[in-house]
Amino acid sequence: MAITLGFDIYGTLIDPHGVTVKLSELIGDKAAEFSLTWRTKQLEYTFRRGLMRDYENFPVCTRNALDYADQVFKTNLSEDDKQALMDAYRVLPAYDDVPAALAKIRAAGFRMYGFSNGVAEAVSGLLEHAGISEYFDGVVSVDDVKTYKPNPDVYQHFVESTGSDKSNAWLVSSNPFDVQGAINYGMQAAWLHRFPDVVFDPWGIEPTIVIQDLVEIVERVK
Repeated sequence: MAITLGFDIYGTLIDPHGVTVKLSELIGDKAAEFSLTWRTKQLEYTFRRGLMRDYENFPVCTRNALDYADQVFKTNLSEDDKQALMDAYRVLPAYDDVPAALAKIRAAGFRMYGFSNGVAEAVSGLLEHAGISEYFDGVVSVDDVKTYKPNPDVYQHFVESTGSDKSNAWLVSSNPFDVQGAINYGMQAAWLHRFPDVVFDPWGIEPTIVIQDLVEIVERVK
């Protein structure tokens, strides 16, 4: 059976900080720091909602985190400004290396799925806008099970939805919490060390492989 790859989307294939272009128009030199706070809180809110078993979808967490950052930075964004930023989040760019790498991975014969905290429609739209949707067999969203990574139920959902099993299913992610969630569940996982300053959480749960470039998957995932 062909190996099934589940690619995390935000932070792995798609740059969530692409929103700083719109942020710069609205708040100037605070944009980068604002974006970092927004992203950090967005993830925190998914963790908290998962633990509380009080699910709201990813756009809700994203908007709540935007409201939080607006208050922290005292930017007083209008409702129209916030909607413009939420709209920008739906058309974020892929990282520069992604299209060519995905083409090579696809040509190597892997089954490929987007696997995200995002809702399926939004993720599909992102992949389409970024010009990379053609490489994927489908999108698997946590929204179907109403919880978030790294809950084991999410990874079980991926395996079931793609007709694979733990022995031939891999996660590819730049997010350490996601990699550890997949390993904890029993999948294999490639940590894309996209940013040199990011430290992998020292929990004793290590990635199956560490890659510096997506294209390494072709040779290293077996």
